[in-house]
Amino acid sequence: MATAESSSHHVYVGSDVVVKIIDAAGHSRLNREIALAPHLPSGLTAPLLDSGLHRLGTRDVRYACYARVPGAAPGMGMPGVDGVTARSLAEEAVQRLDRLHSWMPADHTDQMLREPLDHGGFTSQAALFAEVENLAALDRHGTIPRRLIDGLTAIAERAPLHAQAVVPVHADCHWDNWLVHDLSVTALLDFEWARYGEPVDDWFFLARFSGPHTETVLDVIAHATTTSLETLRAECEVREATYLTSDLCVALKHPDASSRMAADRLRALEELIVGRYWWHHTG
Repeated sequence: MATAESSSHHVYVGSDVVVKIIDAAGHSRLNREIALAPHLPSGLTAPLLDSGLHRLGTRDVRYACYARVPGAAPGMGMPGVDGVTARSLAEEAVQRLDRLHSWMPADHTDQMLREPLDHGGFTSQAALFAEVENLAALDRHGTIPRRLIDGLTAIAERAPLHAQAVVPVHADCHWDNWLVHDLSVTALLDFEWARYGEPVDDWFFLARFSGPHTETVLDVIAHATTTSLETLRAECEVREATYLTSDLCVALKHPDASSRMAADRLRALEELIVGRYWWHHTG
């Protein structure tokens, strides 16, 4: 079996199966995915074949074995994808997300989705204000320019008072987690961050990581969901600000382990605040 790149698991890909392995003492997100997989809407993700714990030396490892679904991930930024294909894939992805958002989980699955999860996403205006203040306090060496902190504060001032937790969301559906075969979407993978939220929690990931096709994907989402572009942009801006603030707080707390992440998020923050990422096409 060939190994596949993963930041949090050992992943092995065979001709018919895919196996994910993690130290059982590590994070518990794979448990969530295993519990949800058999109950998700049919055809949405790869079928779960088996899962469990295995003793390896002096420690336990958790594994999940999935049927391999045809296709490959378009990748972050959809490199090499033309505009027509990007629009078509976005339309299919939005349709699949609508199936997820319309899903009515049974009692035990409903409980799993409601379990607390430190997902780093937007929950309330007050929480975003608090996280921005925390970021400013952690930045003892002035790594983050003051204008960027002020920009985050301004976004928080425009944020809704509260986020709703009303539908099941994937909450990590960037283009590395989709499979495409013969120019059609075949599966959405990696439900480790799944929870209750708002549909825009997923639309954000779909649009933000579409590279040069962001405007096309935003247009697809707006038309498919009868959401105004202005509203969609504002909601996406709040979510990006929240994720970047959360990630930068982590990076400042663990500078040795997170220096690469810090540099990446700082560039994204500059683009968000100075470049007006979600608004620069609106004039």
